[in-house]
Amino acid sequence: MKQTNRRFFILGLIFLISVMTACGVSAQDPTPQIYVENDLNFVDQSMDVSGGIPADAVGVLARIKSTKKLRVATDGDFPPQEFIDPSKEGMDKYAGADMELARLIAKRMGVTLEIVIMDFDDVLTSVQEGECDLAISALAFVPDRAMAVEMSKGYYYSEENLGNGLMIRVEDKERFHNVSDFSESVIAAQSGSLQESIGAENIEKYKEFIRMISPLEVYEAVESGIADCAVVDIETARAYIESGKEDVLMIIPDITFTLEPQYQGDRVAAKKGEIQLMYFVNGMIDEVLESGQYMKWYNEAKEYARSLGL
Repeated sequence: MKQTNRRFFILGLIFLISVMTACGVSAQDPTPQIYVENDLNFVDQSMDVSGGIPADAVGVLARIKSTKKLRVATDGDFPPQEFIDPSKEGMDKYAGADMELARLIAKRMGVTLEIVIMDFDDVLTSVQEGECDLAISALAFVPDRAMAVEMSKGYYYSEENLGNGLMIRVEDKERFHNVSDFSESVIAAQSGSLQESIGAENIEKYKEFIRMISPLEVYEAVESGIADCAVVDIETARAYIESGKEDVLMIIPDITFTLEPQYQGDRVAAKKGEIQLMYFVNGMIDEVLESGQYMKWYNEAKEYARSLGL
């Protein structure tokens, strides 16, 4: 009788160990991984991604593993982070440092990458509604944005840290010197962007505030006279001006809107609550920052975009 009970005990123990193993819990480490945001509502911790998607994947990360496809939303119109090479087809036509990051994430996950182009306004909505798994589109940290979607740690920081500023026409340089000069002016910014938020917070009086789909449309609105001023990312806007617009457009000197250090850097976004997925993304971000790979992609993409006239 004692031998029979002992046999059932051993069989039960073997069964328990097998269940724990299948669930990703070992006898040596029975505590499951806890995934958390920090106090600023973004994810700054990482996981080891060397083995691909972990066995205990849940939520969107588990779905990616099951479907063997990673869907990434981007607006495709913000060189050198993301842009389109019209001479290529399929996924190969999507270029830029962010697109290379997306490719590496998919490769490390062991899945196929699908890049989905859409208006910038729809990029975050696509992950909120589950149409895409990640948004990689030079997304800046905005507190309200971090409340609505899951955000990664920063992966791109401007080397010059130029911040954001105001673009005007050269012919108007004597009209505008500070934010109080725009009470009778039309202000432009990219819809849904950090620059839109900055404009709303810092320019109290204006005639009209118009929102455009892309940064290029914002620049063209000022150039054509549709808008008198645009709130812009200085680094990107300066690159546009230096492409042959020096006699037409300029950045107002001495007006700069900078973010506190904890809010700086471009981020990857996912549906709110997908913290484990962000741990995986952060693992990839750690890798490309430590190796210098992201800045290598960025510099190469900058030259590539120039060769296309972007």
